[in-house]
Amino acid sequence: MTSLTPQLLAALTLFAFVSSITPGPNNTMLMASGANFGFRATVPHLCGVAIGFGVMVAAVGLGLGGLFAAFPRLHDILAIVGGLYMIWLAWKIANAKGVAGGQAGGKPQTFWQAAAFQWVNPKAWAMALGAITTYAPADQYNLNVLLVAVVFLSVNAPSVAIWTGFGVALRRFLDRPAVLKTFNIGMAALLLASLIPLAMELAG
Repeated sequence: MTSLTPQLLAALTLFAFVSSITPGPNNTMLMASGANFGFRATVPHLCGVAIGFGVMVAAVGLGLGGLFAAFPRLHDILAIVGGLYMIWLAWKIANAKGVAGGQAGGKPQTFWQAAAFQWVNPKAWAMALGAITTYAPADQYNLNVLLVAVVFLSVNAPSVAIWTGFGVALRRFLDRPAVLKTFNIGMAALLLASLIPLAMELAG
């Protein structure tokens, strides 16, 4: 029997939902991708986020988190690399041309790009570490870690799909290049704003 009780499972599910549905780098990029490329073209990106984060939770719980605890500087280096990558992504979003007359002005992220991004996403690290330390009891720990990962995968997938759907719903309002450009710049600004907590942490 696992020590992940029904009460703890309910609390974990709520935590997974709140942390998955609230704004962050993944949701911002998925909404922008949905608006620029449509839902079907964004599905690989969406799946990469959900599955990639589930794998990350399992990996963190099964030992990778201990590596960063032993070598804190590795976490700082990863955070800086992630911040720089997110700045580049913000630039890509701001300059995306979307789909006009059937001609794509760019490409949505692939499955592997989205999955790899989880490892340099500060919010993903906070979510993974918070979930493991709070909701994976020591009794039958490895099994509990895998259960936490499965719960996050199950909750995260529909949550990020909702954000993609938001973007798709906005497409009809973004048919003019000037409006689409303004939207993309706004999404890029939100992505950059998500770096503020990271910058404050590194500065402190």
